[in-house]
Amino acid sequence: MSPAAGTVLAVLLSLVSAAGYALAAVAQSRLAASSAPDGRGALRALLARGQWWWAVGLNAAGALAHVAALHYGPLTLVQPLGALTLVAALPLGAYCARRRVTRTEWRGALLTLGGLVGLVAMTGPAEPGEALSLREALIVAAATALLITALASGRLPPGRGGAPGAVGGGGGRRGRGLGHATASGIASGVGSALTQTLTAALALELPGREPVWWQTALLAVLISGFAVGGLLLSQAAYRGGLAAPLAVVNLSNPAAAAIIGVALLGETFRAGAWGWPVAAAASLVAARGVVLLTKGGAPVPETPSASPSTVVAGSLPVPPPRGTELPSALPSPLPLPLPPPLPSPLPETSLTSH
Repeated sequence: MSPAAGTVLAVLLSLVSAAGYALAAVAQSRLAASSAPDGRGALRALLARGQWWWAVGLNAAGALAHVAALHYGPLTLVQPLGALTLVAALPLGAYCARRRVTRTEWRGALLTLGGLVGLVAMTGPAEPGEALSLREALIVAAATALLITALASGRLPPGRGGAPGAVGGGGGRRGRGLGHATASGIASGVGSALTQTLTAALALELPGREPVWWQTALLAVLISGFAVGGLLLSQAAYRGGLAAPLAVVNLSNPAAAAIIGVALLGETFRAGAWGWPVAAAASLVAARGVVLLTKGGAPVPETPSASPSTVVAGSLPVPPPRGTELPSALPSPLPLPLPPPLPSPLPETSLTSH
């Protein structure tokens, strides 16, 4: 196959992958909106629904198309095209919700897409065969598990806009959803790095001594755990909406892989010393896009509260809005007794002289 034909096929497979991931995200979002909150039996009820397995199949199809695209095209071409998942998911989610995509959402999606492409373009790919050692892989897996636990439990909120556990309003739900989305993206990114290590271990290309069978099996178990955990965390994230959690997942995934590559695999930025400020600027642009997506989406339903005129025992009275007539707090006045009628005056008589 000629290089031009391979590039065209890589682009087509990347678009198929983005469409598969977008459909899976919309299916998970709708499933999250109709599912019961977390509790005993919630996971069992989720696994018993056919819509969940449709989402799993779509995610698997997107992953297979992504791997096939990497076989025919370079990472610098395939990875930025994968960011089109967000652009495809926005109109699909709005169509399923029977609403229009707002201008704020489009602006947020474009900013997030631009920042993500900038981050991916700045990071140079690792050399073929270069991977984490088994010791490094186990350390990364342990640190990632602790970070994911903290994010999923709400101890590390990703932003100030929605503190987990906030009373009244959708901010707490959105904040917790973004925490789950960050944890999901990190799990997927670390899982990709561990998959690279497992591939090198099976090919006996790892640095150092030859791996023992149980170490390779442990890597496979860790990869499976991160894959399943990332999928379940993304499902929990979509309870706070579709666009913002999906954007955070797409950002944190390559960010985690880039951090591992720069810190442990010797990867560098393409622009040299200028790569750090360019990557920081791209991160700020992407973060601004996520903020716009959080504000521009459909409002998260809040817990119904009492009306302003309702008086709750032990609370201060709340004045009603202007223009509302106040109910009379006094009883209707009692009828007062009327005074007896006065006697009619005597008729005047004319005085006659005798």
